Amino acid sequence: MREIFAGLPWWVKWVAVPVIALVVFGGLIATVVGFVIGLLFKALIFVALVAGFIYIVRKFMSNSSSRSDW
Repeated sequence: MREIFAGLPWWVKWVAVPVIALVVFGGLIATVVGFVIGLLFKALIFVALVAGFIYIVRKFMSNSSSRSDW
């Protein structure tokens, strides 16, 4: 592989090849990045919902136990 790139100008190695790779694999890369971002967003929503649920349950339990003390 190094022998192939050895005789080529720098712009072919550092500009043309990455651009061709992005054109060929751009859809795949965008799909993977979108999937990862969507998964992270869903995980964040899940954590927020669970934390909110735990907060509400603890608040309800503390209010109900303080009422029984009366």
